[in-house]
Amino acid sequence: MIINSPLKKLLLLAASVMLSMQAHAALNIQKWQTSKGTEVYFVENHDLPIIDISTNFAAGSARDSGKPGLSGITRYMLTLGAAGMTDEQISNAFADVGAILGGELDADRAALKLRTLSSPREQAAALDVYTKILHQPDFPEATLKREKARIIAGLKEAATQPASISNKAFLKALYGTHPYAVDDEGEPEAVNAIARADLQQFYQQYYGARNAVIALMGDMTPEQAKQIAERISAGLPDSPAAAALPAVSYPTAAVEKRIPHPASQSHILLGYPGVKRGDDDYFALYVGNYILGGGGFVSRLTEEVREKRGLVYSVYSYFIPMQELGQFQIGLQTKRDQAEDALKLVRETLAAFIRKGVTDAELKAAKQNIIGGFPMRIDSNSKILDYLAVIGFYHLPLTYLDEFNGKVEQVTAAQIKDAFSRRIDSNKMVTVVVGGSK
Repeated sequence: MIINSPLKKLLLLAASVMLSMQAHAALNIQKWQTSKGTEVYFVENHDLPIIDISTNFAAGSARDSGKPGLSGITRYMLTLGAAGMTDEQISNAFADVGAILGGELDADRAALKLRTLSSPREQAAALDVYTKILHQPDFPEATLKREKARIIAGLKEAATQPASISNKAFLKALYGTHPYAVDDEGEPEAVNAIARADLQQFYQQYYGARNAVIALMGDMTPEQAKQIAERISAGLPDSPAAAALPAVSYPTAAVEKRIPHPASQSHILLGYPGVKRGDDDYFALYVGNYILGGGGFVSRLTEEVREKRGLVYSVYSYFIPMQELGQFQIGLQTKRDQAEDALKLVRETLAAFIRKGVTDAELKAAKQNIIGGFPMRIDSNSKILDYLAVIGFYHLPLTYLDEFNGKVEQVTAAQIKDAFSRRIDSNKMVTVVVGGSK
Protein backbone atom coordinates (compact mmCIF):
# COMPACT_ATOMS: atom_id res chain seq x y z
CA MET A 1 0.00 0.00 0.00
CA ILE A 2 1.32 3.44 -0.91
CA ILE A 3 0.76 6.14 1.70
CA ASN A 4 1.22 9.67 0.44
CA SER A 5 -0.14 11.68 3.38
CA PRO A 6 2.48 12.75 5.94
CA LEU A 7 -0.21 12.60 8.61
CA LYS A 8 -0.97 8.97 7.80
CA LYS A 9 2.73 8.17 7.90
CA LEU A 10 3.09 9.84 11.27
CA LEU A 11 0.06 8.10 12.76
CA LEU A 12 1.20 4.70 11.51
CA LEU A 13 4.67 5.25 12.93
CA ALA A 14 3.27 6.41 16.25
CA ALA A 15 0.95 3.41 16.46
CA SER A 16 3.72 0.94 15.69
CA VAL A 17 6.30 2.15 18.17
CA MET A 18 6.97 -0.21 21.08
CA LEU A 19 10.41 0.51 22.46
CA SER A 20 11.88 -2.36 24.44
CA MET A 21 12.91 -2.08 28.09
CA GLN A 22 16.47 -2.82 27.09
CA ALA A 23 16.47 0.15 24.72
CA HIS A 24 15.64 2.52 27.56
CA ALA A 25 17.04 0.69 30.58
CA ALA A 26 19.45 3.58 30.98
CA LEU A 27 18.08 6.71 29.35
CA ASN A 28 20.78 9.16 28.41
CA ILE A 29 19.07 12.39 29.45
CA GLN A 30 21.02 15.46 28.40
CA LYS A 31 20.40 18.75 30.17
CA TRP A 32 21.39 22.35 29.47
CA GLN A 33 20.12 25.93 29.54
CA THR A 34 19.41 28.18 26.60
CA SER A 35 20.91 31.64 26.37
CA LYS A 36 17.70 33.06 27.87
CA GLY A 37 17.75 30.73 30.87
CA THR A 38 15.27 28.05 29.79
CA GLU A 39 16.13 24.58 31.07
CA VAL A 40 16.19 21.86 28.40
CA TYR A 41 15.99 18.07 28.77
CA PHE A 42 16.72 15.88 25.76
CA VAL A 43 16.79 12.18 24.87
CA GLU A 44 18.15 11.24 21.45
CA ASN A 45 16.46 8.33 19.68
CA HIS A 46 16.62 7.54 15.97
CA ASP A 47 14.36 4.47 15.93
CA LEU A 48 11.63 6.48 14.21
CA PRO A 49 11.74 9.61 12.02
CA ILE A 50 9.79 11.58 14.61
CA ILE A 51 10.57 14.35 17.05
CA ASP A 52 8.46 15.25 20.09
CA ILE A 53 8.61 18.61 21.88
CA SER A 54 6.93 19.73 25.09
CA THR A 55 7.30 23.30 26.31
CA ASN A 56 6.15 23.59 29.92
CA PHE A 57 5.43 26.74 31.92
CA ALA A 58 4.68 27.36 35.60
CA ALA A 59 1.33 28.66 34.42
CA GLY A 60 -1.22 26.22 35.81
CA SER A 61 -4.52 26.94 37.49
CA ALA A 62 -2.78 27.79 40.78
CA ARG A 63 -1.72 31.02 39.04
CA ASP A 64 -5.26 32.17 38.22
CA SER A 65 -5.15 34.85 40.96
CA GLY A 66 -8.86 35.26 41.58
CA LYS A 67 -9.90 34.61 37.97
CA PRO A 68 -10.73 30.87 37.82
CA GLY A 69 -10.33 29.52 34.31
CA LEU A 70 -7.83 32.17 33.15
CA SER A 71 -4.88 29.78 32.88
CA GLY A 72 -6.85 27.20 30.91
CA ILE A 73 -8.35 29.73 28.50
CA THR A 74 -4.95 31.35 27.95
CA ARG A 75 -3.27 28.04 27.15
CA TYR A 76 -6.04 26.99 24.77
CA MET A 77 -6.34 30.37 23.06
CA LEU A 78 -2.64 30.25 22.21
CA THR A 79 -3.54 27.58 19.65
CA LEU A 80 -6.47 29.49 18.13
CA GLY A 81 -4.70 32.44 16.55
CA ALA A 82 -1.07 33.51 16.21
CA ALA A 83 0.94 35.85 13.99
CA GLY A 84 -2.16 36.62 11.95
CA MET A 85 -3.06 32.94 11.40
CA THR A 86 -6.60 31.85 12.26
CA ASP A 87 -7.35 28.67 14.17
CA GLU A 88 -8.35 27.00 10.90
CA GLN A 89 -5.11 28.03 9.19
CA ILE A 90 -3.10 26.73 12.14
CA SER A 91 -4.93 23.41 12.08
CA ASN A 92 -4.50 23.04 8.31
CA ALA A 93 -0.81 23.95 8.45
CA PHE A 94 -0.10 21.15 10.92
CA ALA A 95 -2.27 18.67 9.03
CA ASP A 96 -0.50 19.43 5.73
CA VAL A 97 2.81 18.17 7.13
CA GLY A 98 1.45 15.43 9.39
CA ALA A 99 2.21 17.29 12.62
CA ILE A 100 0.14 16.98 15.78
CA LEU A 101 -0.32 19.83 18.26
CA GLY A 102 -1.26 18.96 21.83
CA GLY A 103 -1.21 20.37 25.30
CA GLU A 104 -2.22 19.93 28.91
CA LEU A 105 -2.93 21.89 32.06
CA ASP A 106 -2.97 21.14 35.77
CA ALA A 107 -2.57 23.21 38.92
CA ASP A 108 1.21 23.54 38.42
CA ARG A 109 1.87 23.43 34.69
CA ALA A 110 0.64 24.51 31.30
CA ALA A 111 2.23 22.71 28.35
CA LEU A 112 2.16 22.87 24.56
CA LYS A 113 3.35 19.78 22.70
CA LEU A 114 4.37 19.13 19.13
CA ARG A 115 4.90 15.85 17.32
CA THR A 116 6.29 16.06 13.80
CA LEU A 117 8.20 14.05 11.25
CA SER A 118 11.91 14.77 11.44
CA SER A 119 12.34 15.17 7.68
CA PRO A 120 13.55 18.71 6.90
CA ARG A 121 10.50 20.05 5.06
CA GLU A 122 7.89 18.74 7.50
CA GLN A 123 9.93 19.62 10.57
CA ALA A 124 10.63 23.16 9.42
CA ALA A 125 6.98 23.84 8.59
CA ALA A 126 5.72 22.41 11.88
CA LEU A 127 8.28 24.29 13.97
CA ASP A 128 7.44 27.52 12.19
CA VAL A 129 3.79 27.33 13.26
CA TYR A 130 4.63 25.99 16.73
CA THR A 131 6.97 28.88 17.49
CA LYS A 132 4.44 31.41 16.19
CA ILE A 133 1.91 30.00 18.67
CA LEU A 134 4.39 30.32 21.53
CA HIS A 135 5.82 33.70 20.53
CA GLN A 136 3.04 35.67 18.82
CA PRO A 137 -0.39 34.75 20.19
CA ASP A 138 -3.18 37.00 18.91
CA PHE A 139 -5.96 36.08 21.35
CA PRO A 140 -8.56 37.22 18.77
CA GLU A 141 -11.64 38.83 20.33
CA ALA A 142 -14.19 36.96 18.22
CA THR A 143 -12.60 33.60 18.99
CA LEU A 144 -12.41 34.41 22.69
CA LYS A 145 -16.10 35.31 22.75
CA ARG A 146 -16.96 32.05 20.99
CA GLU A 147 -14.82 29.93 23.29
CA LYS A 148 -16.10 31.63 26.44
CA ALA A 149 -19.67 30.80 25.40
CA ARG A 150 -18.70 27.18 24.78
CA ILE A 151 -16.85 26.89 28.09
CA ILE A 152 -19.67 28.49 30.08
CA ALA A 153 -22.21 26.13 28.52
CA GLY A 154 -20.00 23.19 29.50
CA LEU A 155 -19.57 24.50 33.04
CA LYS A 156 -23.32 24.91 33.49
CA GLU A 157 -23.87 21.35 32.31
CA ALA A 158 -21.07 20.07 34.60
CA ALA A 159 -22.67 21.88 37.54
CA THR A 160 -25.53 19.37 37.36
CA GLN A 161 -23.27 16.30 37.35
CA PRO A 162 -22.42 14.71 40.72
CA ALA A 163 -18.84 13.87 39.70
CA SER A 164 -18.06 17.49 38.83
CA ILE A 165 -19.91 18.82 41.88
CA SER A 166 -18.01 16.52 44.23
CA ASN A 167 -14.62 17.32 42.71
CA LYS A 168 -15.06 21.09 42.96
CA ALA A 169 -16.37 20.86 46.52
CA PHE A 170 -13.55 18.52 47.49
CA LEU A 171 -10.82 20.86 46.24
CA LYS A 172 -12.34 23.78 48.13
CA ALA A 173 -12.77 21.77 51.32
CA LEU A 174 -9.25 20.31 51.17
CA TYR A 175 -7.28 23.41 50.16
CA GLY A 176 -9.36 26.29 51.50
CA THR A 177 -7.68 29.55 50.45
CA HIS A 178 -4.65 27.86 48.86
CA PRO A 179 -4.34 28.29 45.06
CA TYR A 180 -4.77 24.52 44.61
CA ALA A 181 -8.42 24.98 45.61
CA VAL A 182 -9.05 26.56 42.18
CA ASP A 183 -10.63 24.18 39.70
CA ASP A 184 -8.83 24.53 36.37
CA GLU A 185 -12.12 24.66 34.43
CA GLY A 186 -13.20 27.83 36.23
CA GLU A 187 -16.65 29.14 37.11
CA PRO A 188 -19.23 30.61 34.68
CA GLU A 189 -19.19 34.09 36.19
CA ALA A 190 -15.40 34.24 36.32
CA VAL A 191 -15.01 32.94 32.76
CA ASN A 192 -17.57 35.44 31.48
CA ALA A 193 -15.57 38.29 33.03
CA ILE A 194 -12.24 37.29 31.45
CA ALA A 195 -11.13 39.78 28.80
CA ARG A 196 -8.50 39.67 26.07
CA ALA A 197 -6.30 41.95 28.19
CA ASP A 198 -6.33 39.34 30.97
CA LEU A 199 -5.00 36.72 28.58
CA GLN A 200 -2.30 39.05 27.28
CA GLN A 201 -1.18 39.91 30.80
CA PHE A 202 -1.19 36.28 31.92
CA TYR A 203 0.86 35.32 28.86
CA GLN A 204 3.44 38.05 29.45
CA GLN A 205 3.75 37.16 33.13
CA TYR A 206 3.88 33.37 32.99
CA TYR A 207 5.01 32.35 29.49
CA GLY A 208 8.50 33.77 29.80
CA ALA A 209 11.71 31.98 28.93
CA ARG A 210 12.86 31.81 32.57
CA ASN A 211 9.51 30.29 33.56
CA ALA A 212 9.77 27.50 30.98
CA VAL A 213 11.17 23.98 30.70
CA ILE A 214 11.62 22.37 27.27
CA ALA A 215 11.60 18.60 26.81
CA LEU A 216 12.81 17.10 23.52
CA MET A 217 12.69 13.47 22.40
CA GLY A 218 13.46 11.65 19.20
CA ASP A 219 15.20 11.75 15.84
CA MET A 220 17.63 14.66 16.19
CA THR A 221 21.21 15.16 17.19
CA PRO A 222 22.18 17.12 20.32
CA GLU A 223 23.20 20.03 18.11
CA GLN A 224 19.84 20.01 16.34
CA ALA A 225 18.05 19.81 19.69
CA LYS A 226 20.01 22.81 20.95
CA GLN A 227 19.05 24.82 17.88
CA ILE A 228 15.36 23.97 18.32
CA ALA A 229 15.40 24.76 22.04
CA GLU A 230 17.22 28.04 21.43
CA ARG A 231 14.67 29.01 18.80
CA ILE A 232 11.75 28.27 21.12
CA SER A 233 13.32 30.07 24.06
CA ALA A 234 14.52 33.12 22.15
CA GLY A 235 11.06 34.32 21.21
CA LEU A 236 9.43 33.97 24.62
CA PRO A 237 8.73 37.00 26.84
CA ASP A 238 11.62 38.23 28.95
CA SER A 239 9.71 37.98 32.24
CA PRO A 240 11.02 36.57 35.54
CA ALA A 241 10.32 33.08 36.81
CA ALA A 242 7.07 32.71 38.73
CA ALA A 243 7.21 33.02 42.49
CA ALA A 244 7.01 29.85 44.56
CA LEU A 245 3.54 28.69 45.55
CA PRO A 246 2.61 28.96 49.25
CA ALA A 247 2.83 25.89 51.46
CA VAL A 248 -0.30 23.77 51.90
CA SER A 249 -1.75 23.68 55.41
CA TYR A 250 -2.96 20.45 57.01
CA PRO A 251 -6.56 20.26 58.29
CA THR A 252 -6.84 20.97 62.02
CA ALA A 253 -10.04 18.92 62.29
CA ALA A 254 -12.17 16.62 60.18
CA VAL A 255 -14.29 18.34 57.52
CA GLU A 256 -17.48 16.83 56.11
CA LYS A 257 -19.61 18.41 53.41
CA ARG A 258 -22.87 16.86 52.20
CA ILE A 259 -24.52 18.10 49.02
CA PRO A 260 -28.04 16.95 48.05
CA HIS A 261 -28.47 15.53 44.55
CA PRO A 262 -31.25 13.49 42.93
CA ALA A 263 -28.89 10.97 41.27
CA SER A 264 -29.43 7.30 42.12
CA GLN A 265 -25.75 7.01 43.03
CA SER A 266 -23.86 8.77 45.79
CA HIS A 267 -20.43 10.15 44.91
CA ILE A 268 -18.07 10.20 47.88
CA LEU A 269 -14.56 11.66 48.10
CA LEU A 270 -12.22 11.53 51.09
CA GLY A 271 -8.80 13.11 51.21
CA TYR A 272 -5.86 14.73 52.90
CA PRO A 273 -2.81 16.70 51.75
CA GLY A 274 -0.39 14.14 50.34
CA VAL A 275 3.09 14.56 48.85
CA LYS A 276 5.28 16.87 46.82
CA ARG A 277 7.30 15.79 43.80
CA GLY A 278 10.65 14.46 44.97
CA ASP A 279 9.32 13.73 48.48
CA ASP A 280 11.46 11.29 50.51
CA ASP A 281 8.32 9.31 51.40
CA TYR A 282 7.06 9.10 47.83
CA PHE A 283 7.97 5.50 47.03
CA ALA A 284 6.76 4.15 50.38
CA LEU A 285 3.45 5.95 49.90
CA TYR A 286 3.25 4.92 46.24
CA VAL A 287 3.74 1.23 46.91
CA GLY A 288 1.53 1.37 49.99
CA ASN A 289 -1.25 3.06 48.08
CA TYR A 290 -1.09 0.37 45.41
CA ILE A 291 -2.00 -2.09 48.15
CA LEU A 292 -4.60 0.21 49.71
CA GLY A 293 -6.58 1.29 46.67
CA GLY A 294 -4.37 1.89 43.64
CA GLY A 295 -4.07 -1.69 42.48
CA GLY A 296 -7.60 -2.15 41.18
CA PHE A 297 -9.14 -5.51 42.03
CA VAL A 298 -6.12 -6.57 44.10
CA SER A 299 -6.40 -3.62 46.50
CA ARG A 300 -7.64 -3.66 50.09
CA LEU A 301 -10.44 -1.20 49.47
CA THR A 302 -11.81 -3.17 46.54
CA GLU A 303 -11.58 -6.44 48.46
CA GLU A 304 -13.24 -5.12 51.62
CA VAL A 305 -15.83 -2.72 50.24
CA ARG A 306 -16.76 -4.17 46.87
CA GLU A 307 -15.91 -7.88 46.80
CA LYS A 308 -16.81 -8.89 50.34
CA ARG A 309 -19.76 -6.56 50.97
CA GLY A 310 -20.86 -5.43 47.53
CA LEU A 311 -21.32 -1.87 48.77
CA VAL A 312 -19.80 0.04 45.83
CA TYR A 313 -19.60 0.05 42.08
CA SER A 314 -16.03 1.29 42.27
CA VAL A 315 -13.52 2.42 44.87
CA TYR A 316 -9.97 3.71 44.46
CA SER A 317 -7.24 5.76 46.09
CA TYR A 318 -4.28 7.72 44.76
CA PHE A 319 -1.64 10.32 45.50
CA ILE A 320 -1.05 13.24 43.12
CA PRO A 321 2.44 14.62 43.80
CA MET A 322 2.65 18.32 42.98
CA GLN A 323 4.93 21.33 43.51
CA GLU A 324 3.38 21.63 46.97
CA LEU A 325 1.38 18.93 48.77
CA GLY A 326 -0.88 17.35 46.18
CA GLN A 327 -4.00 15.52 47.20
CA PHE A 328 -4.36 12.04 48.62
CA GLN A 329 -7.83 10.98 47.57
CA ILE A 330 -10.16 8.03 48.08
CA GLY A 331 -13.19 7.95 45.81
CA LEU A 332 -16.22 5.70 45.58
CA GLN A 333 -19.66 5.52 43.99
CA THR A 334 -22.50 3.57 45.56
CA LYS A 335 -26.28 3.34 45.80
CA ARG A 336 -27.82 6.13 47.85
CA ASP A 337 -29.16 3.77 50.50
CA GLN A 338 -25.71 2.19 50.92
CA ALA A 339 -23.75 5.43 51.17
CA GLU A 340 -23.43 5.52 54.95
CA ASP A 341 -22.39 1.88 55.24
CA ALA A 342 -19.86 2.25 52.43
CA LEU A 343 -18.37 5.43 53.87
CA LYS A 344 -18.10 3.87 57.31
CA LEU A 345 -16.33 0.80 55.93
CA VAL A 346 -13.90 2.87 53.83
CA ARG A 347 -12.94 4.88 56.90
CA GLU A 348 -12.46 1.72 58.95
CA THR A 349 -10.37 0.12 56.20
CA LEU A 350 -8.12 3.18 55.90
CA ALA A 351 -7.68 3.46 59.67
CA ALA A 352 -6.79 -0.23 59.94
CA PHE A 353 -4.35 0.10 57.04
CA ILE A 354 -2.57 3.00 58.73
CA ARG A 355 -2.58 1.29 62.12
CA LYS A 356 -1.52 -2.22 61.07
CA GLY A 357 0.39 -1.71 57.82
CA VAL A 358 0.74 -4.26 55.03
CA THR A 359 1.54 -7.96 54.95
CA ASP A 360 4.66 -9.41 53.36
CA ALA A 361 2.50 -11.18 50.77
CA GLU A 362 0.76 -7.94 49.82
CA LEU A 363 4.07 -6.13 49.54
CA LYS A 364 5.63 -8.82 47.37
CA ALA A 365 2.65 -8.90 45.00
CA ALA A 366 2.54 -5.09 44.76
CA LYS A 367 6.22 -4.85 43.88
CA GLN A 368 5.89 -7.55 41.23
CA ASN A 369 2.93 -5.81 39.62
CA ILE A 370 4.47 -2.33 39.70
CA ILE A 371 7.87 -3.45 38.41
CA GLY A 372 6.32 -5.82 35.88
CA GLY A 373 4.19 -3.03 34.46
CA PHE A 374 6.95 -0.44 34.35
CA PRO A 375 8.07 -1.15 30.74
CA MET A 376 4.61 -0.05 29.57
CA ARG A 377 5.29 3.38 31.06
CA ILE A 378 8.21 4.06 28.76
CA ASP A 379 7.26 2.09 25.66
CA SER A 380 6.87 5.11 23.37
CA ASN A 381 8.57 8.39 22.64
CA SER A 382 5.55 10.36 23.82
CA LYS A 383 5.51 8.64 27.20
CA ILE A 384 9.21 9.29 27.69
CA LEU A 385 8.64 12.91 26.67
CA ASP A 386 6.05 13.27 29.43
CA TYR A 387 8.52 11.90 31.98
CA LEU A 388 11.22 14.27 30.69
CA ALA A 389 8.86 17.20 31.23
CA VAL A 390 8.09 16.06 34.79
CA ILE A 391 11.76 15.44 35.59
CA GLY A 392 12.68 18.88 34.28
CA PHE A 393 9.81 20.87 35.73
CA TYR A 394 10.11 19.37 39.20
CA HIS A 395 13.91 19.12 39.18
CA LEU A 396 13.96 15.37 39.77
CA PRO A 397 17.23 13.42 39.35
CA LEU A 398 18.18 12.63 35.76
CA THR A 399 18.38 9.00 36.90
CA TYR A 400 14.74 9.00 38.08
CA LEU A 401 13.50 6.50 35.49
CA ASP A 402 16.61 4.32 35.70
CA GLU A 403 16.25 4.04 39.47
CA PHE A 404 12.47 3.73 39.65
CA ASN A 405 12.24 -0.06 39.91
CA GLY A 406 15.11 -0.19 42.36
CA LYS A 407 13.39 2.35 44.60
CA VAL A 408 10.20 0.31 44.49
CA GLU A 409 12.07 -2.90 45.32
CA GLN A 410 13.73 -1.28 48.34
CA VAL A 411 10.44 -0.30 50.01
CA THR A 412 9.75 -2.24 53.21
CA ALA A 413 6.53 -2.91 55.10
CA ALA A 414 7.89 -0.88 58.00
CA GLN A 415 8.54 2.12 55.73
CA ILE A 416 4.98 1.99 54.40
CA LYS A 417 3.49 1.87 57.90
CA ASP A 418 5.73 4.68 59.08
CA ALA A 419 5.03 6.91 56.07
CA PHE A 420 1.25 6.49 56.20
CA SER A 421 1.21 6.97 59.98
CA ARG A 422 3.11 10.25 59.70
CA ARG A 423 1.54 11.63 56.54
CA ILE A 424 -2.16 10.68 56.69
CA ASP A 425 -4.32 11.49 59.72
CA SER A 426 -7.51 9.46 59.29
CA ASN A 427 -9.17 11.48 62.07
CA LYS A 428 -8.81 14.74 60.16
CA MET A 429 -9.86 13.72 56.68
CA VAL A 430 -11.87 15.91 54.35
CA THR A 431 -15.05 14.19 53.18
CA VAL A 432 -17.53 15.24 50.48
CA VAL A 433 -20.74 13.31 49.84
CA VAL A 434 -22.91 14.24 46.87
CA GLY A 435 -26.35 12.63 46.84
CA GLY A 436 -26.01 10.74 50.11
CA SER A 437 -28.85 8.98 51.88
CA LYS A 438 -29.11 11.72 54.50
